[in-house]
Amino acid sequence: MEKFSSLARFKSSCPFLGGTKTSTLRALGSAISPRFPSISQLTERAASCPIMGPALVMRSTQMVAGYASVAGQADVQNIHHSKGIFPGTSVSEADISKCPHASAARAAARMADDLAAASTAKAPEAKKEVPSTAQRAAAAGCPFHKAAAAKEQPVKLSDVTKTQTTPATSDAYNYDKFYAAELEKKHKDQSYRYFNNINRLATKFPVAHTASVKEEVQVWCANDYLGMGNNPVVLETMHRALDKYGAGAGGTRNIAGNSAMHLGLERELATLHRKESALVFSSCYVANDATLSTLGSKLPGCVYFSDASNHASMIQGIRHSGAKKEIFKHNDLDDLEAKLKKYPKDTPKIIAFESVYSMCGSIGPIKEICDLAKKYGALTFLDEVHAVGLYGPRGAGVAEHLDWESHQMAGQTSEPIKDSVMDRIDMITGTLGKAYGTVGGYVAGSRDFIDMIRSYAPGFIFTTSLPPATVAGARASVIYQKHHAGDRALKQVNVRTVKERFAALDIPVVPGPSHIVPVLVGDAGLAKVASDKLLCEHGIYVQAINFPTVAVGEERLRVTVTPRHTAEQIDGLITAMDTVFTELNINRISDWAKLGGRASVGIGKEIVEPIWSNAQINTAGQPQTLHDGDVALVDVNAVQVVRKSFEDLLGPIELSETETVQMKVEAVLMTGAVEHIAGALPKKVKAPRVPVNPIDMPVAPTIAVSA
Repeated sequence: MEKFSSLARFKSSCPFLGGTKTSTLRALGSAISPRFPSISQLTERAASCPIMGPALVMRSTQMVAGYASVAGQADVQNIHHSKGIFPGTSVSEADISKCPHASAARAAARMADDLAAASTAKAPEAKKEVPSTAQRAAAAGCPFHKAAAAKEQPVKLSDVTKTQTTPATSDAYNYDKFYAAELEKKHKDQSYRYFNNINRLATKFPVAHTASVKEEVQVWCANDYLGMGNNPVVLETMHRALDKYGAGAGGTRNIAGNSAMHLGLERELATLHRKESALVFSSCYVANDATLSTLGSKLPGCVYFSDASNHASMIQGIRHSGAKKEIFKHNDLDDLEAKLKKYPKDTPKIIAFESVYSMCGSIGPIKEICDLAKKYGALTFLDEVHAVGLYGPRGAGVAEHLDWESHQMAGQTSEPIKDSVMDRIDMITGTLGKAYGTVGGYVAGSRDFIDMIRSYAPGFIFTTSLPPATVAGARASVIYQKHHAGDRALKQVNVRTVKERFAALDIPVVPGPSHIVPVLVGDAGLAKVASDKLLCEHGIYVQAINFPTVAVGEERLRVTVTPRHTAEQIDGLITAMDTVFTELNINRISDWAKLGGRASVGIGKEIVEPIWSNAQINTAGQPQTLHDGDVALVDVNAVQVVRKSFEDLLGPIELSETETVQMKVEAVLMTGAVEHIAGALPKKVKAPRVPVNPIDMPVAPTIAVSA
């Protein structure tokens, strides 16, 4: 990939670089040439330059010769022989694919071929014959290419050029031109999306490596809110299910893909929300789309009332239903009621809204919307995607959180709590891919409602069901979080810390009572540059969010704080963000105040009471932020419940002597009675496959949480 920082130095001397936006150069450098797949679109353009073209071709030719020329050296021969490869014996024994360095040579040669073709692509009359990769390498002495080269004929450049540049028919529609024009629109309005190569490491959460496995960064924007994607009992359950049931589901739900794992997860989710039934989809985007489109198309004369800030999946579902819709201002009860009044009470109506709005952090007025729904005869559809696992004593979402004491007293019963907020919601959707750390989505509601969606929704009927191991992991995660509130409580502690420290530095965070930390930038290009600087200069990955996800002029960096981020990592984030804001001269709170405010920043409303109270956080035992080198708590009771829940399908877990003693010790520790523990553990013990100690158990086996 081109070094964009280096390219900037040559803008004054190169007409093309000087007249092209950096964002366009970045896009060209990131996109593979459709005509020459070994080079980027930017390199393809450079190849046609009278100065750069010959230089690129010469350099690539030198690289090919360099790779091929070492093939006959004694040291390389020894490498071949050590691999059981003897060049020159036969084609079968000295196949090109077995050469230890041939892959690099082939890649370099392919690039040379493409550069040569790109640099002369505008001269189709040329008749020069171009040696192939194998022929060029063979000429330089590589024994692995000789056999392949003997079977090949030279390729005429004119034939290559003709194939690549001549359309099938002169009057055919130019599809490539259409694609390019659509992409150019995205570049011009700065809404083009860039996808960073980020590979989260199971043993080092929240650390990931980039395209280079040796380059590690901290992830500050993932939706694995609680780190359940590498919780040991979740991984253990998935491994066991994979070993027993294999990789895939085998089909759609009504054709070989309806397993006990799927049914068990649906029962778990129904119990979580104290509803009669639930239905699992491949994602919550699909769950929202399928449910809203099916329901709206079946209810005669249905009218949707949709919050202006609803997620794209809800917007698409309503659109696909063909039903009439009314869009009310975000969280504006007066506007909603004014629109409800327009229709007779006997008109089927559905109010669709969210509990936590993921880009601004606001929380929907759920109870008040339920009041309006009852008054005007409407159903309620609540998206709890960014709330399940994170709110409520059992993690059922904001609807449960609003009646904390009642749900806490009710425990794990599946029975609804009459007149509670969650009981008044008709349909609840959620995801398994955020706080629960796996993948999938679902909808919960009455038995007949769920059965109707199951029977009519194409997005459910015609989709291959989720793999059993994935479903098992999701269920394990849900069970674990139902029995352990410590993760979500510690997350809230860390979120408060980050918000307070940003505020102390005048760094603008869109105010809200939830866990969302949206740092306002206010310009798409600036947000992208800020994201790049954080990643490249500070090793911190925070994705820039732009239109259409947020309004133009409200672009932001959406920071996600987890219970696994350490105090030292938080220090690093705060320092890096402050540095980037200074270097790029990004508006701070005081600057937005002078401009009249934007996105609720700079209007004197920065302090918002969080939905989690101090008392609720302390029910988890006053959780403390981790430090580098600390290990993360994994609750032994929750682990035992998960394992017990899967005994009917996966069998019991055979505990080692260590685990059995540790469980007994920790059961005592968790009650506060700590006497007579010394010497309880045997002197020599075999390390268990998955640790279970709730005090010092690493979230990844034998690996401590560290930055």
